[in-house]
This record gives sequence, C-alpha cells and structure tokens, in this order.
Amino acid sequence: MSALPSSAATGRIAFLGGGNMARSLIGGLVARGADPASIHVAEPAEVLRQALARDFGVQVFAEATAAAEGTDLWLLAVKPQVMQAVCEALAPQAQATRPLVVSIAAGVTVARLQQWLGGEVPVVRCMPNTPALLGAGVTGLFAGAGVDAARRERADAVLASAGQTVWIEREALMDAVTAVSGSGPAYVFLLAEAMQAAAEAEGLPAADARTLVSQTLLGAGRMLAESEEPATELRRRVTSPGGTTQAAIETFQAGGFEALVGQAVAAARRRGAELAGG
Repeated sequence: MSALPSSAATGRIAFLGGGNMARSLIGGLVARGADPASIHVAEPAEVLRQALARDFGVQVFAEATAAAEGTDLWLLAVKPQVMQAVCEALAPQAQATRPLVVSIAAGVTVARLQQWLGGEVPVVRCMPNTPALLGAGVTGLFAGAGVDAARRERADAVLASAGQTVWIEREALMDAVTAVSGSGPAYVFLLAEAMQAAAEAEGLPAADARTLVSQTLLGAGRMLAESEEPATELRRRVTSPGGTTQAAIETFQAGGFEALVGQAVAAARRRGAELAGG
C-alpha cells in the first residue's frame, strides 16, 4: 500500500463518528503511514472508543467538540438523522477555524452542511461503499465552493485509504453515484443469492454452491477491474455461440435484464434525491 502524499500526512484529522466506515478509513490511513496521534475520533459508545484506541493508537473522545479541537480536517461519519445536531454543536468552532469538512453522509447536501455549520466552510461531500471495509471500496466525491486543489488532494488521500476515488463535477450527480456504487454491493449480493439458490435447486450442496458463486463473482470482478477491455468484450469472450453461456444470457435478456437494471438504478437515484430534498 502506498504512503500518504505529504499534504495528507500533515495536519490533524477529527473523525466525528467511529463506526465501521470511519474505522476502515482510520485503519487505511494508519497502514499508509499517518501518525495515529494526529487522528482524533469522537464516538459516544465507550466500547467502540476503546477498540479504536487499542487497535490503532488514535486519540478518542466522547464529544465531537473535544475531538475537533486543534484539527484542520473534520470527517463527518455520523448518521444523517443526527448530522444537524452534530454540525450545529460544532458551528462556533467551524466558523473560528474554517476546517476542511468531509462528509460521508448519504443525502446531505453541501449547502445544508454549510448552513448547519454556520457559514461557508469548505465542504467535500463523499459517497463510499461497504467494500471500503476491506480496502476495496470506491468513493465518489464532490467539492463544494471554496475547496481548492490542496484541499481536494487531502480529501482524496483520506478516502483513497479505503479504495479508489472518482471526482464528480456536479453535486446532483451524487445521487447517481449513490445509486450505482453506494447501493451497488446490494445488487451483487442479490445476484449472489439468486445464483446460489439456483445452484442448490440444480442439486449442488449449499456449501459448494456458495463457494462456486462467491469465487465466480470475485474472479469476474477482478477481471473487470484489472482488464483494459470493456465489460461487453469480456462477456463476449465467455459466450461461445450456441453454448451454455449464450443460452443463459438469452434467457436473461428475454426477461428484460438490462432494462430492469436501468430501472433499479433510476429508482435508487430518485430516492436519493428525495432524501436529499427532505
């Protein structure tokens, strides 16, 4: 794993929320050479605080205001329903110190975060996904007004500790990022469920079906990520004319597979926009 760029290795970071996603980012940062003493974590649950301090050597606090003291990057990793209360409590510090604020909360816009923080602080909005817990995630990021190149680089380095990053130029597209990659792991798990059930229906033992399905998805994902060929070409190479794969693909397509995927992603995008508006 590569070391952190110098711009991200300096300064102090406050993680406001110490749940699974924050833990994965903290672990990635420490693994890439960040000084644990420069990382503050606010987490109300004592058990989680103790685990973070024990496992990574970071400084832990019960209150967000205490964790934010003396830091210049705040990573908001609390649930959307408590975000307003957390931000409003931090507003005096935000206005006094103008930290870079990075939010991984789904559906909470830059403008709303700035409003709750008391003014126009620099905000980067992000959408990671759950494979970040394994260091194999992908995060979409949007930089609000006032986020310069150095701050973008710093935010990128923090999120890149858990996987790849993609910068989005229009905030409205964050709903599409949520629909594709944020929710996307569940689509793959749904496919895995269906494939495993089908395998068992064909007579394969459950344990064998699970192994066959999980390793097939893992291998196909690696081929897609590591190959320069598009998915269309990779699929073509597996699909021999008149063979077993073609029979299955034609069945998928006869059932409207591509259209259904498009409808599902669009539904997720619309719901994301509704939540952001609410």
